[in-house]
Amino acid sequence: MDETVSQSAANIPRLGRNVTRRVNSLMGVQIIGTGSYVPELVRTNQQMAEQCPGCDPDWIEQRTGIRERRIAAEEESTSDLAVRAAQYALAKAGLYASDVDLLVVGTFTPDYQCPSTACLVQDRLGLDAPAFDVQAACSGFMYALTTAAQYVATGNSRLALVIGADCNSRIVDQTDRSIAPLFGDGAGAVLLAPGTMQQGLKAYQLASDGSGGMMLDRKAGGTRFPLTPEAIRSGEHYLQMDGRNVFKWAVRTVTESIEVVLESAGLSRHDVSLYVLHQANQRIIDAVAEKLGLAPDRFLNNVHKYGNTSAASIPLVLDEACSAGVIDRGDTLLMCGFGAGLTWGTSLLVW
Repeated sequence: MDETVSQSAANIPRLGRNVTRRVNSLMGVQIIGTGSYVPELVRTNQQMAEQCPGCDPDWIEQRTGIRERRIAAEEESTSDLAVRAAQYALAKAGLYASDVDLLVVGTFTPDYQCPSTACLVQDRLGLDAPAFDVQAACSGFMYALTTAAQYVATGNSRLALVIGADCNSRIVDQTDRSIAPLFGDGAGAVLLAPGTMQQGLKAYQLASDGSGGMMLDRKAGGTRFPLTPEAIRSGEHYLQMDGRNVFKWAVRTVTESIEVVLESAGLSRHDVSLYVLHQANQRIIDAVAEKLGLAPDRFLNNVHKYGNTSAASIPLVLDEACSAGVIDRGDTLLMCGFGAGLTWGTSLLVW
């Protein structure tokens, strides 16, 4: 999401409205395992410049914070990335696929229109569990996490597998310098289980503003605009973005949503152990930190290595942090995903 790319926002009349004040709470759940997977192929900014006319390596890093990203191999799809992340999460937690009784996958780059990517992952892992996708683009993991948490908190799931996975390289025009350098591929997974009443989502907000849907969309391929040879020739099957307005919307909305959730929980911004925001653009993260009056080191980041991995970005950061021993039991994490829809999801998770 780079602020330098602009289209007219004249058809987006309601984006100035305030963030909703509606906040909920859901305690009694805990994350007991994390895992992640990124493809082996690394594409640096210099390599992007060689294949994408007009791309300058230094410009990419200065405007986005991204130095490189991972690109799925020709034979890899979203479900492949998701399966690997899930296998790592189960192995690290010392659990088995037979223990999982629910699977929720957040993705907006499914293998197929149908069957769902979740059903493909369920089959590959050999799960005896219901499986379904949640489509909220870059907010997908937050939507999937809070959905699965409802099942766990009510006793209808004992171990839920939640995956955020996207294969963005397949839906962006790799010669479009305004968008191709921003995105990478990857998957992250968490295992949700019952916890104490001091653990869980102390406060969370899921919200949307469909009036801004055209700011970040893939026009062709649905029932409104079916995929046709003409649509492919014009590139309407690729992701399009009004970068300048998305940037401004993201900074304002994320900041306001964080403030609303903190106020609802009766906490200050300084009571949060770590902030984990969707890794869209380092400048968005830095701008939010500045507006909140917080030091940048309070925010966990890996956008420089992976770019924007959409629904995978937050669980990728979580897995890295857990592997590094950065997160301890009792810590309060502020997580926020935001993106196409427009959608956003913010939560205070007591680890």
